[in-house]
Order: sequence, then structure tokens, then C-alpha cells
Amino acid sequence: MERETGTFVPLEGGGAAVAFDEIEIQILRSLAVQLLELIGPGAAEPAEDADPLAVLFAADGPTEPPSDPALARLFPDAYGGPGAGNGVEPEELRARSAEFRRFTENDLRTRKREDALAVVRSLDGLGLAGDDGADADDADGEVYGDDRGRGAVLELTGELPLRWLGALNDLRLTIAARLDITEDDESAALFRLPDDDPRKPMVMAYLWLGGLQETLIETL
Repeated sequence: MERETGTFVPLEGGGAAVAFDEIEIQILRSLAVQLLELIGPGAAEPAEDADPLAVLFAADGPTEPPSDPALARLFPDAYGGPGAGNGVEPEELRARSAEFRRFTENDLRTRKREDALAVVRSLDGLGLAGDDGADADDADGEVYGDDRGRGAVLELTGELPLRWLGALNDLRLTIAARLDITEDDESAALFRLPDDDPRKPMVMAYLWLGGLQETLIETL
């Protein structure tokens, strides 16, 4: 494939491919690992012979929204926002949100962890992320070296493109919360920050991840 880094292109037969240089691989892997640490554990694995219906109704997750603004973006209340409730009292909305969260948040955490883990394992499979525990079965790609340095073309097939899409979205939500970005035009204003502003690296990461997400969506 053409080695234009940071742009997903379709693969013949389905899937997506993207070229990364070595620094991009290290940055993306580091961000995904930090996301895993932020999300924390998800739901415990049920026993193989467990009744699925019993497992569903035995769920006992949190009932209050997270205090961390980034986690609150990743796990928002199910009922809320302008015009929510259509006449339902705020106390009732909070009660509904708490009950919904109790039965869903742990599973949602598990799914988000699996998405972030898929990113880490895909990058480790390229052998350029500086991790000895590479699992090449989780990714396929081509490592290259040229006058621009070392890099790799990562190929995503099966469920991996959707896993990556979920993780990229979660990474952007997390960084947006740290930068207090709520609208796209705010990110455009932050892009004009001077280079010595301490927020500039996070802004650049946010915009880079946005480009990855956009081209992956277009590819899919």
C-alpha cells in the first residue's frame, strides 16, 4: 500500500490497512495503555455453566456516574441532557439512570477494555512497539525501513476494524475531557495554541486520532 502514514485505506476482500512510523506506533500504544488503566476492570467472567439470564440479573455495577470527567464522558448517564424526560421529574431520571448504570456499566467497561487491548495487541504484533510480549496472531502487516525511518503497515480484518474504531473514539473522548473540549470548533481554536503551551501535545494527539477515526469510518 502507499506509505502515507495515519490514513486508513481498504483492503481487498474487506478490512482496513494503515501505515505508521515507529514513533506513531509508540505513541498510540502508550495512549491505549493509559486508556486501559483509566477504564479499570470490567465485569468478571461468568462460569461456563452459568445461566445467562441469572448472570444478567445478578449484575451489580455502580449506580453513580464517575467523578473523573474523562470517565464521565466514556460512561455517561443514560437519561439526561436538554429536554430529557419529557416531563419526568429529575429525581426519577436520576433513579432510572442509576438502575440502568447498575446493569450495564461493568459490561461496557469490559467492551471498552477489549477494544483498547485489541489496539495494543495489534501494534505489538508488528514488533515495533518495544514490547516483548508481542502477539503476532492478532495482527498482520509489513514492517519497512526507508529514509523516513522504520515503520509498518498494519492490516486489520475480521472484528479488528470495529475494535479499533471503538478505541479511537474512546481515546478522543478522554483527551477532549482533559482539554475541556465540548464542540469541534473548540478543538480548531486549540490548534492555534503556541508551541510552548503545555496543552499543545494533547491537542495534536486529539487531532491526529480524529484523522485516523475519520479515515477508518470512510474505509468501513
